Amino acid sequence: MKGLGTGMGWRPEIADAVERLPGVDWVEVVAENVCPGHVPDSLTRLRERGVTVVPHGVSLGLGGADRPDEARLARLAATATALGAPLVTEHVAFVRAGGPRTASPVLEAGHLLPVPRTREALDVLCENVRIAQEALPVPLALENAAALFAWPGDELTEGRFLAELVERTGVRLLIDVANLHTNRVNRGDDPAAALAELPVEAIAYVHVAGGVERDGVWHDTHAHPVPPQVLDLLSQLAARAVPPGVLLERDDDFPPEEELAAELAAIRERVAAAGPSRHPAAAPAGAPGPGEARGRAGAPAGTRAPDHATAPTEARAPHRTDAPAEAWEAAPEAARERLALGQTALLSALVAGTPAPEGFDGARLRQQALALARKRAGVVARLAPELPVLLGAGYREAFVAYARTRPMAGGYRRDALDFARHLLDSGRPGDVRARRRLYRWWAERAGPRPAGRAARLVHAARAALVV
Repeated sequence: MKGLGTGMGWRPEIADAVERLPGVDWVEVVAENVCPGHVPDSLTRLRERGVTVVPHGVSLGLGGADRPDEARLARLAATATALGAPLVTEHVAFVRAGGPRTASPVLEAGHLLPVPRTREALDVLCENVRIAQEALPVPLALENAAALFAWPGDELTEGRFLAELVERTGVRLLIDVANLHTNRVNRGDDPAAALAELPVEAIAYVHVAGGVERDGVWHDTHAHPVPPQVLDLLSQLAARAVPPGVLLERDDDFPPEEELAAELAAIRERVAAAGPSRHPAAAPAGAPGPGEARGRAGAPAGTRAPDHATAPTEARAPHRTDAPAEAWEAAPEAARERLALGQTALLSALVAGTPAPEGFDGARLRQQALALARKRAGVVARLAPELPVLLGAGYREAFVAYARTRPMAGGYRRDALDFARHLLDSGRPGDVRARRRLYRWWAERAGPRPAGRAARLVHAARAALVV
């Protein structure tokens, strides 16, 4: 496939603007927000215009102790096929912990958390990546994660960790230069050193995004303008090799269309300044990566397998990567158990209020826990906008206090219902009429299916009895 060019993160809130923005060569969509059988009309129109669509997953948790969930992999594969995508992307991160390995409930972070950069964690990650590659119809690229804290006992730098991951699996890289900047501010990492250690030929594309600094902590919000420091890192990367694609991410507080266009123009200028005639481009996103001694789907070296960008989706075979033999060995179960215990203890401190594990910066973990609670509050407010209306200005404070010690039990919809039940059980809101309205809202949604007319009448009658 050819280089991707300049792209924009597609979000429903700015779908019309993305279609109008000049010079958008491709878009990236959060994979979990697309139903393979019901692709949004906007994405269909973009595809008909020849705009490439890439699904970007956020829930696999390939850096976790457990092997990837088959159902999640199947859904990601179906999404890639439905969108005619040339590749799919995910993260070097974990998003859940607990379960049978730790004899504890499964905890969901609702966020991408950093993995320990140890040889043992790398063994687990490499096997998880191999499993994902086997299940996906197109190549996989992984993104470096942003972090507020570091694991104690890291054995590898971020650049070396990613380089060895590529060497052992042949996976491609999605380099987020905004995350490199985040880790410079929050952990003291050296982004120049990370860029120097990266295998640039493995880069599929690059993310650029904005954030904000508060009290010495950089928050990777994707809701602020791209700062000069992030564009400078893009220039540094492009000076080594012009990336096949660069994409602007924006997830909230969407600015006017003209501001998005200006940020895309700034990205193009930085990449163009590197001069493609002076710097060889990195390998295209769908090209064989480091460690791939054979063509796609097992074709012998030197032969040309069908290009995923042009071959019919129904003819695509699972994408396999022939990495060195030792990379295909399963990670020891003991390594998965130790990783599971460490990640569960950490996540419990972040979402359930337990003490910080030994060796971690307690102050930073408290900041991360607060950030996770605030993020949950924001997601629930979008999913259940009635709650901020019913609770008024006290919604966010009440939800954050609730979330600091109560992990999500089953997704954000369940989270909204559990929060409402928690308030009602504790006699809140203080205003009786507001409490009755909250009870009725909760009762009409807590059942397995939407309440019918008769059920709504019953709920209304019961709400009148709430005191």
